[in-house]
Amino acid sequence: MPSITRDQVRVPIDVPAAARETYIDNYIAATHGTGRLMLFACDQKIEHLNDDFFGPDIAPEDAEPEHLFRIGSQGICGVLAGQRGLVAHYAADYPDINYLVKMNSKTHLVKTSAKDPAKHQDDPYSPQLYDIQTVLDMRDNGLSVVAIGYTIYLGSEYESQMMMEAGQLIADAHSVGLLVVLWIYPRGKAVADEKDAHLIAGAAGTAVCLGADFVKVNPPKGDDVASSADKLKEAAAAAGRTGLVCAGGSTVDAQTFLTQLWEQIHVGGASGNATGRNIHQRSLDEAVRLTKAISAITLGDWSVQDALAVFNGEKEFSI
Repeated sequence: MPSITRDQVRVPIDVPAAARETYIDNYIAATHGTGRLMLFACDQKIEHLNDDFFGPDIAPEDAEPEHLFRIGSQGICGVLAGQRGLVAHYAADYPDINYLVKMNSKTHLVKTSAKDPAKHQDDPYSPQLYDIQTVLDMRDNGLSVVAIGYTIYLGSEYESQMMMEAGQLIADAHSVGLLVVLWIYPRGKAVADEKDAHLIAGAAGTAVCLGADFVKVNPPKGDDVASSADKLKEAAAAAGRTGLVCAGGSTVDAQTFLTQLWEQIHVGGASGNATGRNIHQRSLDEAVRLTKAISAITLGDWSVQDALAVFNGEKEFSI
């Protein structure tokens, strides 16, 4: 099992001396002392509206927002990521969870994909919804807020606005010892292929230049020459001291997902995972077991076979 000591946490120089120990506390808490991030992404209720929470092949429990918090409390994750209002409504009942507050969001109703120019309405822009003080107010009320998150659509004609907002939020967050995870997705009329490995590496490099602690990207598309995990190496190198994690994508069977995750970490050089639908679209029992299986790989460095045994209830993983 990978582990880091407090002395091994690299504290960015923009974290003031008074906030240094808070930053280290938050980094250790978010990564469970491993340096790797297991992020449970629960921000899709705005991003995808109710499409990800109600319908065929989605567990009935997922229709209720509290399902997310039950999973986070009973399972194993580093942080639960959600918008401020979502966290504010439920977190008092689930104080044992570490939270990441997502600072911006948009819906998927305005079509922004360049795959079909005829359906392209506008380039994507995800506006900042509130300032850092609203997050600090919840932390001051006793909530374990360890990080904030922000999405940038690289290549959008609005990228400069999003980069400016993200840059200021990172400076504000670091000034009070909070971590920052950037979601960076190339998207818009200027982007021909959102899954291009070289472009995803550019997104990772942008994240480190903005000062993010972790960056969430889509895994690149593999081909006959190199697998997705092989192509991820370029992005992991470009991210430098910003930890790279991959989005989980749509729900697939557990073995396929766990295999992809293991390869992203051990072949591609990722520093963890960021998983949403693959977890919460399942029943509570199954979702909890999957968080433990994912954490067995991400935090425990277990093999795919051992993690699958955790998912199947044949082995236990704890931290």
